[in-house]
Amino acid sequence: MTKVTVSPKFQVVIPKDIRDRLKLRPSQKMTVFLFEDRIELIPVRPLSQMRGFLRGPTPTSLETGSRVKKDFEGIEGVRYFPKVR
Repeated sequence: MTKVTVSPKFQVVIPKDIRDRLKLRPSQKMTVFLFEDRIELIPVRPLSQMRGFLRGPTPTSLETGSRVKKDFEGIEGVRYFPKVR
């Protein structure tokens, strides 16, 4: 674990090994979250880099909805509504 120091302007330097691993660039935007008692920085990625991030629909899920229903079974607060034709 690497320690960083907060400057008088409340700035921190992200260590080089972390910048390299996350492929961060100068002037890249970050989303900042306060989570319980810590700060989390999430790099904002262009939509083109997000390709493949989520599983897309398959012919089975589009035709019958069976896989979609199975994916959401057991998740509290999520209800499955079959496609009406």
